[in-house]
Amino acid sequence: MLSNALLRLGTGAARRPWRVIAAWLVAAVLAVLAAVAFGGRNADSMTAPGLDSQRAARLIERAGTGQEGMTAQVVVTPLDGAATFLGHDGARTALTRLQAEVGRLPHVLGTSDPAGALDAGGDTAVRGGLVSADGRIAVVRVQYPDQSRLSAEDLDALVGLGERLRAELPLRIEMGGSLFYAFSEPAGGASELIGLLAAATILFLAFGSLVAAALPIGMAVFGLTVGVATMTVLAGVTDVPTFAPVLGSMVGLGVGIDYALFVLTGHREYLARGLGPREAAGRAVATAGRPVVFAGGTVVVSILGLAVADVPFMTVGGLAVSIVVLTMVAASVTLLPAFLGAAGPRLARAGRIARALRRGRPGRPPRRRDRATGATGAAGWRRWIGHVGRHPVLYAVGAAGLLLTAALPVLGLRVGLPDDGSLPPSRTERRAYDLVAQGFGPGTNGPLVVAADPAGDPGVVERITVMLAADPGIASVAPAHIDRATGIATVVVFPTTGPQEKATADTVARLRTDVLPAAIGPGQARAHVGGAAASLSDVGERTSRRLPVVVIAVLAVSFLLLMPVFRSVLVPLKAVLLNLLSIGAAYGVMVAVFQWGWGGALIGLETTVPIVSFIPMFLFAILFGLSMDYEVFLLSRVREEYLRTGDNGTAIVEGVSRTARTITSAALIMVAVFLSFAVADDPSTKMFGLGLATAILIDATVVRMVLVPATMTLLGRANWWLPSWLDRILPRGPVGTDGTDGTDGTDGTDGTDGDDAADGADGESTVGAPRPRPADR
Repeated sequence: MLSNALLRLGTGAARRPWRVIAAWLVAAVLAVLAAVAFGGRNADSMTAPGLDSQRAARLIERAGTGQEGMTAQVVVTPLDGAATFLGHDGARTALTRLQAEVGRLPHVLGTSDPAGALDAGGDTAVRGGLVSADGRIAVVRVQYPDQSRLSAEDLDALVGLGERLRAELPLRIEMGGSLFYAFSEPAGGASELIGLLAAATILFLAFGSLVAAALPIGMAVFGLTVGVATMTVLAGVTDVPTFAPVLGSMVGLGVGIDYALFVLTGHREYLARGLGPREAAGRAVATAGRPVVFAGGTVVVSILGLAVADVPFMTVGGLAVSIVVLTMVAASVTLLPAFLGAAGPRLARAGRIARALRRGRPGRPPRRRDRATGATGAAGWRRWIGHVGRHPVLYAVGAAGLLLTAALPVLGLRVGLPDDGSLPPSRTERRAYDLVAQGFGPGTNGPLVVAADPAGDPGVVERITVMLAADPGIASVAPAHIDRATGIATVVVFPTTGPQEKATADTVARLRTDVLPAAIGPGQARAHVGGAAASLSDVGERTSRRLPVVVIAVLAVSFLLLMPVFRSVLVPLKAVLLNLLSIGAAYGVMVAVFQWGWGGALIGLETTVPIVSFIPMFLFAILFGLSMDYEVFLLSRVREEYLRTGDNGTAIVEGVSRTARTITSAALIMVAVFLSFAVADDPSTKMFGLGLATAILIDATVVRMVLVPATMTLLGRANWWLPSWLDRILPRGPVGTDGTDGTDGTDGTDGTDGDDAADGADGESTVGAPRPRPADR
């Protein structure tokens, strides 16, 4: 039985705390050493099987033009406002030197030649897209090999050269390109620290003890170290996307501290009942640990459901994040009870400073405790839940209407990828982007690469070039490059619109469906549109098309997992529908902030951007799993009360009120952690942070404290309806569904509300209480 196994595991860890802590320390050291020895760098492979952009990439690779590798661009303009590269010898000489020194950097395969084009004539340089029409801006495009042969040292060398030449040449020098995207340090370090500090503050106020606040933080840091190091080892085997460590840190910190909070709450409640620290730790793991294991498993199942999308980098990213979540679950049931055993009885009471803060001022008499209910602060929650229960239709309709209204902006959802133009002006990539857009047009920042195999038709390449130049969405076409060995031609074209604009995606679609088929004709020749902008457009279309499949798969699996847990058909159905509402509202907020610009300045958003193509799918999988955490914790207690009393109304009031403070505290911690990432520079990190924080906030307040009690009141005894034939074949659920916890006959979650645990007082015990079997079961 799961509870007995967790009881033995938690009690053993609490009795031998230093051995367990030492084992985790060794595991962390070994994981870090393995990451250093065998780990790889994260790499973004934004493609998927069967996409046209992937076919183009394969042709480019066969041609050996080097265009399949990494790129960078160095954008320069004279510091003298009156000088131009067309007529100023000093500016041209400086450009020649810069171009030569960039070409000598390690691993550089070659550069464009604006200086040579200027020597051939200003018109040549302008027509080639190397110098702007006014002569003020020049671009040196730098070609590197593929990412597997490069490292952060190559980026450091380029940046270091720029810093040195800025001091020596009369030029303003800015840089950008895929080399920066691949090897810039990912956002997260400062955000993680801010999130930890915010979580520590909330934990201290909730538990009133520095020791109690420190233990979940310490456990989360251990778990995050092991999880992220393991993710790095995985990157040595396959391409782990660059967003995975940031997302893993975000989710890992959130769920790790949350899980620890629930176990710690149960531990303090058992201490208040008079149990010793070791026995209390074991029983806390046996009771709260079961929902932790189930909730963590639900998160992992939801995330791994991304495999249905058939987008490899998303599947690997989901696997990497799942590793962190599983590590946090393991730490919650082993490392945390070891910490609790080592801390001893000090966790049973709040410190003097915390007690003074909670009471308002030193010397104030303690709050009067209601012995009938065994709680103080929970009385407020009981009044609120009772009020909702007396007006269920009003609150159900009002809350559902509010969430549906918040979700309306989803109808205008536009996926894409924010480019360097969405970065803050303090970044050189943003300044380079602006200079290129100013001098050459916005489409120059997102060139397309058309790869064609003529298949023996000598006129194909010329027809393709002519028809590409005639398309209204194309600003200019570079001369075709034909590989002599394979005959494959590559043509770089520059759209009239920026890489994140919908018009660019429309241009890509038009080239594929109209322009290229007309140029190729009925022969055996073939042509495909590639490049970063086309690849991201393709991935966006694939994820949008597969999102409903992922949603249905995750909903179905979650429903099937929850049905045996709560011995009900309607409770899991209601759970998945309400989770959809909160996630839809979070999507709506994201659209309003990032696409419409509402409140974007509050999180440092410089300009409106499309929603990153893969984020809605990732957010759904993660948020659905996290929402189920609270669903399991809350409904386990409601189910326990229903089995104890046989009264649906009492079960709702008692179950929700007794878990309300713990759930809201846990949600507040998660929101604080996620919001700390919403202020990062990278727009993708902002989207993850804001989307996760918004959904968790809505879920823990509007859904759990309004919609859940209102809908359960309306459903009445039907909440627990389960056909007898289905009851016989379903396995028994692991989360307190039989009215016992497998240890002492108390509740199946944390045994009490958060106030009792924090105040160090007895909660209402259900030991030995009669547990009638309701008639409808």
